Amino acid sequence: MSEATPETLVIEFRAAEQLIEARDPRGALKLLDTVVAAHPENTAARLLRARAFFLGAQLRPAEMEFQTVLEREPDNAFAHFALGRTLQRADRKDEARRHFRLAAALDPRPDFVEAAAFDPPRST
Repeated sequence: MSEATPETLVIEFRAAEQLIEARDPRGALKLLDTVVAAHPENTAARLLRARAFFLGAQLRPAEMEFQTVLEREPDNAFAHFALGRTLQRADRKDEARRHFRLAAALDPRPDFVEAAAFDPPRST
């Protein structure tokens, strides 16, 4: 096996993105493991790896990766939303709601706000 270069790591990352889009999480994970091993501080690679874990129904590893991303980027709305989806899928609804609400507060995209399920305003 040849040594990973910055160029090959970028190619592997981009190929992993395409595999995620093609719904091949196992293939993406094989590539991303190399990228993350070479650059464990790379938040984008960890976020993509978390998505691959989620897509492959590996909820605990997905949760751990999303948490790692959030430790580094606590204002990452997508990571909060995706962690919420992961926790929801693991039937941990209260924990999920917290992350959905953080995502919606950070970025009021309609899908984030809908997932947050805020109580409707009360009329006076």
